[in-house]
Amino acid sequence: MATILGLMGVSVFINYIDRGSLSTAAPMLKGEFGLSASQLGVLLSAFFMTYACFQVVSGWLVDHFDVKWVMAAGFFLWSAATAVTGMVNGFVLLLIARLVLGAGESVAYPSYSKILARYFPEEQRGFANSAIVAGQAAGPGFGMYAGGMLMAMFGWRWFFLAMGTLSMFWLWPWFRLMPRSRNTEPSHFLPSPGILEILQQRSAWGTCAGLFCTNYLSYFLITWLPFYLVHERQFAMTQMAKITGTAYISAAIVGTFCGWLSDRWIAAGGTPSKVRKTFTGGGMAFAAVFLIGCVASGTNLSILMVVLATVGYGICSSNVWAITQTLAGPQAAGRWTGVQNFMGNLAGMVAPALTGKIVDLTGEFFWPFLITAGMSLVGLLSWTVFVGPVRQVAWKARDAVTAVDLLEG
Repeated sequence: MATILGLMGVSVFINYIDRGSLSTAAPMLKGEFGLSASQLGVLLSAFFMTYACFQVVSGWLVDHFDVKWVMAAGFFLWSAATAVTGMVNGFVLLLIARLVLGAGESVAYPSYSKILARYFPEEQRGFANSAIVAGQAAGPGFGMYAGGMLMAMFGWRWFFLAMGTLSMFWLWPWFRLMPRSRNTEPSHFLPSPGILEILQQRSAWGTCAGLFCTNYLSYFLITWLPFYLVHERQFAMTQMAKITGTAYISAAIVGTFCGWLSDRWIAAGGTPSKVRKTFTGGGMAFAAVFLIGCVASGTNLSILMVVLATVGYGICSSNVWAITQTLAGPQAAGRWTGVQNFMGNLAGMVAPALTGKIVDLTGEFFWPFLITAGMSLVGLLSWTVFVGPVRQVAWKARDAVTAVDLLEG
C-alpha cells in the first residue's frame, strides 16, 4: 500500500495548492476587480461553505460505495473548477468556481480515513497520516512560493489554468493502482453506525471541536498570511512567496517527523491516548505562543514567528486523523470523518470572513492574530480533555451483528 499512500499524499498536495491559490492571488485580485477586504473574505470563505456542507454526504458515500471511484469523481470535479477559475471575470463567477471547488474537495478526507483505517494498523497510522499532513503543508508552501513567483511573472490566470489541467494526470495511476473495495472484507458485513450514534460519543464532539480550532489556525494562515505579509508588513510578492513557502515546507518536514515519532512511541509501549494527545495538544499550544509573538514583534522577527506558528500546526495535524481512525474503526471511519470535517470546516467559513471584517474595521491584523491564538488554546483543551481515551468505540451495530451470529450458531 506504499504506492497508494504516496498517491494520497500527492492528491492532498494538489488539493491544498488548489484551495490556497486564491489567497496567493488575493493582492492581484483586489486591484484587478476592485475588491474590498470584506469581499476578499467572502471569496476565501466560499470554498468552505460547500466543502463543509458536503462532508456528511461524502462520508456516507465512501462508507457505501467503492472509495476508489468516489475519490476519483471528486478529484476530477475540483481540478476542473481550478482550471475554470483562471477563465472567469468578476466577483460572482469567482464565487461560483470556489463553491464548486469546495464540493469536489469534500470527498478527500473521508476517503483518506476510510483507506487508512482499513489498510493500516494503529502503530503505522501516525506515519501514514503524516504523508497526508506533508502534502497538506507542502501544498500551500508550493502554492505560495512557486505560485507567487509564477503569478508575479505570468499573471494569476495562467497559474490556475495550468494547475487545474495538469493535475488531471493524477487520475491515471489512481485508476491503475488503487484496488477496488472487496465485499469479503470484514467491515463490509457490519452496518455502519448512524450519525446520531456517532454524536452520542463524547469523543466525537471533542474531535469536532478540536478540528474546528485546528482548522481555524490553518485557514487563517492559508487565506490571509500572503495578504498580511504584503499589505501590513510591506514585503514584495517574491519576498512573501519565500516566507510562506519556508513556513509550510518547515511544517511538512516537522509534521512528517512527528508522525513517525508517534508510531515509534506507541511501538515502544506508549498508549495511543498519551501519544496522540501529546502531539495534538502540544502543537496547538506551540502555535498559540508564536501567534502572540508575531503581533508583538518587529518586522524581521515576525518572519520567524510566522514560521514557528505554522510549524505548530504541523505538529498538531500529524496525529489528528489517527485519533479519528482509531476511535471510529474501519466500520465508521468515513462517516465519522464526514461529520467531524463538516463541523471542523465551519472554521473555514468563519476565519477568513471574520478576519476580513476586522481588518476593514481596524485597518490591521492585531486582533485577528490574537483571536487565532485564543482558538488554538481552546483546541489544546479539546484534544487533551474533551476527547476521551483513544480506542475504538464498541458500536451498537457491531454488537447487534455479533448477537445474531451467536444465536445462529
